[in-house]
Amino acid sequence: MKWWTGRHLSRWTGIALQLVVFPAVYGLAPWALSLLAARHGWAGEKPGIFNLVGLIPVAAGFGTVLLCMREHFLAAPTGWLLERTPHYPTPSYLLTGGPYRYSCNPIYLADLAMWLGWMAFYGSFVLAGTFAAMALLIGPIIVPREERGLAARFGDEYREFRRTTPRWLGKRRR
Repeated sequence: MKWWTGRHLSRWTGIALQLVVFPAVYGLAPWALSLLAARHGWAGEKPGIFNLVGLIPVAAGFGTVLLCMREHFLAAPTGWLLERTPHYPTPSYLLTGGPYRYSCNPIYLADLAMWLGWMAFYGSFVLAGTFAAMALLIGPIIVPREERGLAARFGDEYREFRRTTPRWLGKRRR
Protein backbone atom coordinates (compact mmCIF):
# COMPACT_ATOMS: atom_id res chain seq x y z
CA MET A 1 0.00 0.00 0.00
CA LYS A 2 2.99 2.32 -0.25
CA TRP A 3 1.87 3.57 -3.67
CA TRP A 4 -0.73 5.85 -2.09
CA THR A 5 1.35 7.50 0.64
CA GLY A 6 2.41 11.08 0.09
CA ARG A 7 -0.14 11.61 -2.68
CA HIS A 8 -2.81 14.25 -2.83
CA LEU A 9 -6.25 13.08 -3.91
CA SER A 10 -8.49 15.84 -5.26
CA ARG A 11 -12.06 16.12 -4.03
CA TRP A 12 -13.51 15.09 -7.37
CA THR A 13 -11.13 12.16 -7.76
CA GLY A 14 -12.13 11.00 -4.29
CA ILE A 15 -15.80 11.20 -5.19
CA ALA A 16 -15.28 9.41 -8.51
CA LEU A 17 -13.36 6.67 -6.68
CA GLN A 18 -16.20 6.33 -4.17
CA LEU A 19 -18.72 6.05 -7.00
CA VAL A 20 -16.85 2.94 -8.15
CA VAL A 21 -15.76 1.43 -4.83
CA PHE A 22 -18.98 1.98 -2.86
CA PRO A 23 -21.32 0.02 -5.19
CA ALA A 24 -18.73 -2.74 -5.61
CA VAL A 25 -18.18 -3.27 -1.88
CA TYR A 26 -21.73 -2.72 -0.66
CA GLY A 27 -23.76 -4.07 -3.57
CA LEU A 28 -21.81 -6.34 -5.88
CA ALA A 29 -19.77 -8.18 -3.21
CA PRO A 30 -22.77 -9.17 -1.03
CA TRP A 31 -24.70 -10.31 -4.10
CA ALA A 32 -21.75 -12.40 -5.34
CA LEU A 33 -21.15 -13.94 -1.91
CA SER A 34 -24.85 -14.78 -1.62
CA LEU A 35 -24.53 -16.97 -4.71
CA LEU A 36 -22.05 -19.28 -2.96
CA ALA A 37 -24.74 -21.06 -0.91
CA ALA A 38 -28.50 -21.46 -0.65
CA ARG A 39 -30.64 -18.37 -0.10
CA HIS A 40 -32.90 -19.05 2.86
CA GLY A 41 -36.40 -17.56 2.80
CA TRP A 42 -36.47 -17.16 -0.96
CA ALA A 43 -39.16 -18.78 -3.08
CA GLY A 44 -37.69 -19.42 -6.48
CA GLU A 45 -35.92 -16.24 -7.47
CA LYS A 46 -37.87 -13.93 -5.15
CA PRO A 47 -37.15 -12.91 -1.57
CA GLY A 48 -39.69 -13.59 1.16
CA ILE A 49 -41.23 -10.91 3.39
CA PHE A 50 -38.60 -11.42 6.14
CA ASN A 51 -35.85 -11.09 3.55
CA LEU A 52 -37.28 -7.76 2.36
CA VAL A 53 -37.03 -6.39 5.93
CA GLY A 54 -33.25 -6.68 5.47
CA LEU A 55 -33.41 -3.76 3.05
CA ILE A 56 -34.18 -1.39 5.96
CA PRO A 57 -30.67 -1.57 7.51
CA VAL A 58 -29.18 -1.50 3.99
CA ALA A 59 -30.99 1.79 3.27
CA ALA A 60 -30.12 3.23 6.70
CA GLY A 61 -26.47 2.30 6.27
CA PHE A 62 -26.36 3.69 2.75
CA GLY A 63 -27.86 6.98 3.90
CA THR A 64 -25.45 7.22 6.83
CA VAL A 65 -22.44 6.65 4.59
CA LEU A 66 -23.67 9.36 2.21
CA LEU A 67 -24.00 11.80 5.13
CA CYS A 68 -20.50 10.90 6.32
CA MET A 69 -19.09 11.33 2.83
CA ARG A 70 -20.68 14.77 2.76
CA GLU A 71 -18.93 15.68 6.04
CA HIS A 72 -15.58 14.49 4.67
CA PHE A 73 -16.16 16.42 1.45
CA LEU A 74 -16.93 19.65 3.31
CA ALA A 75 -13.97 19.24 5.68
CA ALA A 76 -11.41 18.84 2.88
CA PRO A 77 -11.96 21.64 0.37
CA THR A 78 -8.66 20.95 -1.41
CA GLY A 79 -8.86 17.14 -1.24
CA TRP A 80 -7.11 14.53 0.85
CA LEU A 81 -3.44 14.00 1.52
CA LEU A 82 -2.82 10.27 1.75
CA GLU A 83 -0.12 9.75 4.31
CA ARG A 84 1.19 7.00 6.52
CA THR A 85 0.99 7.52 10.27
CA PRO A 86 2.32 5.33 13.09
CA HIS A 87 -1.15 4.15 14.15
CA TYR A 88 -3.60 4.33 11.30
CA PRO A 89 -4.19 6.51 8.25
CA THR A 90 -5.83 9.49 9.94
CA PRO A 91 -7.34 12.51 8.22
CA SER A 92 -5.93 15.97 8.74
CA TYR A 93 -9.28 17.13 10.15
CA LEU A 94 -11.50 15.95 13.00
CA LEU A 95 -15.16 15.44 12.14
CA THR A 96 -17.61 16.17 14.95
CA GLY A 97 -20.76 17.16 13.05
CA GLY A 98 -23.37 15.29 11.06
CA PRO A 99 -23.52 11.60 12.00
CA TYR A 100 -20.35 12.09 14.05
CA ARG A 101 -22.48 13.91 16.66
CA TYR A 102 -24.04 10.57 17.61
CA SER A 103 -21.17 8.13 17.05
CA CYS A 104 -17.41 8.29 16.85
CA ASN A 105 -17.63 5.58 14.20
CA PRO A 106 -20.74 6.10 12.05
CA ILE A 107 -19.16 4.67 8.88
CA TYR A 108 -18.26 1.41 10.62
CA LEU A 109 -21.81 1.22 12.03
CA ALA A 110 -23.20 1.84 8.55
CA ASP A 111 -20.90 -0.83 7.07
CA LEU A 112 -22.08 -3.40 9.57
CA ALA A 113 -25.73 -2.37 9.16
CA MET A 114 -25.54 -2.79 5.39
CA TRP A 115 -23.86 -6.21 5.62
CA LEU A 116 -26.38 -7.30 8.28
CA GLY A 117 -29.19 -6.15 6.01
CA TRP A 118 -27.78 -7.99 2.99
CA MET A 119 -27.37 -11.09 5.17
CA ALA A 120 -31.08 -10.96 6.02
CA PHE A 121 -32.14 -10.01 2.49
CA TYR A 122 -30.26 -12.86 0.84
CA GLY A 123 -30.79 -15.28 3.75
CA SER A 124 -27.15 -16.23 3.37
CA PHE A 125 -24.97 -18.03 5.91
CA VAL A 126 -21.94 -16.98 3.86
CA LEU A 127 -22.87 -13.35 4.46
CA ALA A 128 -23.47 -14.14 8.14
CA GLY A 129 -19.89 -15.37 8.35
CA THR A 130 -18.65 -12.30 6.50
CA PHE A 131 -20.59 -10.06 8.89
CA ALA A 132 -19.16 -11.87 11.93
CA ALA A 133 -15.61 -11.59 10.59
CA MET A 134 -16.07 -7.87 9.90
CA ALA A 135 -17.51 -7.25 13.38
CA LEU A 136 -14.59 -9.11 15.00
CA LEU A 137 -12.10 -7.15 12.93
CA ILE A 138 -13.66 -3.70 13.24
CA GLY A 139 -14.58 -3.66 16.95
CA PRO A 140 -11.51 -4.95 18.76
CA ILE A 141 -8.78 -4.26 16.17
CA ILE A 142 -9.46 -1.44 13.70
CA VAL A 143 -11.34 1.02 15.94
CA PRO A 144 -8.83 1.03 18.84
CA ARG A 145 -5.95 1.49 16.39
CA GLU A 146 -7.75 4.35 14.68
CA GLU A 147 -8.53 5.95 18.05
CA ARG A 148 -4.83 5.87 19.02
CA GLY A 149 -3.97 7.62 15.75
CA LEU A 150 -6.63 10.29 16.23
CA ALA A 151 -5.54 10.88 19.84
CA ALA A 152 -1.93 11.23 18.70
CA ARG A 153 -2.85 13.65 15.92
CA PHE A 154 -5.52 15.79 17.63
CA GLY A 155 -4.70 15.38 21.34
CA ASP A 156 -7.10 16.99 23.80
CA GLU A 157 -9.57 17.99 21.08
CA TYR A 158 -10.07 14.33 20.15
CA ARG A 159 -10.11 13.15 23.78
CA GLU A 160 -12.91 15.65 24.53
CA PHE A 161 -14.84 14.48 21.45
CA ARG A 162 -14.34 10.87 22.55
CA ARG A 163 -15.44 11.66 26.12
CA THR A 164 -18.69 13.32 24.97
CA THR A 165 -19.58 11.08 22.00
CA PRO A 166 -20.41 7.38 22.22
CA ARG A 167 -18.05 5.03 20.43
CA TRP A 168 -20.90 3.30 18.62
CA LEU A 169 -24.29 4.96 19.03
CA GLY A 170 -26.27 6.97 21.49
CA LYS A 171 -26.88 10.36 23.00
CA ARG A 172 -24.01 12.80 23.47
CA ARG A 173 -22.64 12.90 27.00
CA ARG A 174 -21.83 16.18 28.70
